[in-house]
Amino acid sequence: MPLTDIKIKQAKPREKLYKLSDGGGLQVHIQTSGAKYWRLAYRYSTKQKTLALGVYPELSLAEAREKRAKARKLLDNGIDPANEMSKRSRKHRETNDIENSFDNIAREWFDMQKENWSPKYASRVISSFEKDVFPYIGNYPIEKITAPLVLNILRKIEKRNALEVAARVLRRCHAVCRYAIQTGRAEHNPVSDLQGALKTRKVKHRAALSLAELPDFLKRLEKYDGNKLTMLALKLIVHTFVRSGELRGARWSEIDFEQAEWRIPAERMKMRTPHIVPLSLQSIAILKQIHEISGHRELVLPSERNWKKTISENTLIYAMYRMGYHTRATVHGFRATASTILNEKGFNPDVIERQLAHMQRNKVRAAYHRSEYLDDRKTLMQWWSDFIDSQYGNKIILGRFGNA
Repeated sequence: MPLTDIKIKQAKPREKLYKLSDGGGLQVHIQTSGAKYWRLAYRYSTKQKTLALGVYPELSLAEAREKRAKARKLLDNGIDPANEMSKRSRKHRETNDIENSFDNIAREWFDMQKENWSPKYASRVISSFEKDVFPYIGNYPIEKITAPLVLNILRKIEKRNALEVAARVLRRCHAVCRYAIQTGRAEHNPVSDLQGALKTRKVKHRAALSLAELPDFLKRLEKYDGNKLTMLALKLIVHTFVRSGELRGARWSEIDFEQAEWRIPAERMKMRTPHIVPLSLQSIAILKQIHEISGHRELVLPSERNWKKTISENTLIYAMYRMGYHTRATVHGFRATASTILNEKGFNPDVIERQLAHMQRNKVRAAYHRSEYLDDRKTLMQWWSDFIDSQYGNKIILGRFGNA
């Protein structure tokens, strides 16, 4: 008699394995443990053989009968179903391995993330995978990625003394494996086991001027005999302590002289959120002097050779070298100088951090923080410019830059 689901469900284990037959060679083997396995008994080339089909109830009675029918059709055509089904299973595994390869999942993760990045940063991310990761583990199924495999990649990068690159590749591989877990294609993140495995470089902070060194620097800057636009740019960065790239990319459309604000758009900020720089009287005076030179251009600080391009990233630092500050100070260091002095003078640390644009990455909080403490920041920026003026030994606030 053909089997029924009720009959299979009610079948109890015995002291020895026994079989229930559905006909045509299809059987359920009832193990002593109670497990129930589908088997197909058949004869091929005069030999009696058995083919494993699956486990009940994961493989239902109807599905087992479908597999029996396919196997019988193969036998009618002179094909051993065990060999053919093994080939299909192997092909399925190979296809699955390709679909779930590290390369495919990493590119899928990249496509999900790149909309949140600038084109330049996105290009660097995918290039790092294509150069340092895919050639070694790109074809590996994500489930076969192990910590030693990833560590081997990182060691190759370390041998180039590119320790920062190795750290970034580690973080990106970790993110890809985490994404694989989130999408149900992996159960464990092997990169998590590599915490602390990388070499680290001794942190060398960017040189910054101390309060005691500031007056001498300002006097040297006042006597700077190089390009006037470069000199004014250095003065402006001292007063605003923005990042070098934010200053170099400044456009006149961002400057609001009436509101005394410089509004830097999100795409030019490190944290990818808009930033407001309140302009002190001194900063406005400097900008008006710059406007006399480049006000007819789009860029505040255009290159001498090509006014459509900004001054190079080396222009300001080379000017500081020329003033005698090679290894002694950097352009970026003015941020640390301002932060240190403002904190020592008792300003609210949160106000200082907002003005330094050390913001939350969360987009909602970032939008809120953009204008948070704005009145306090205006007071802070004017105090800072007055303080800078005082370091010249001149108590007249605008004495160094003319009236605004």
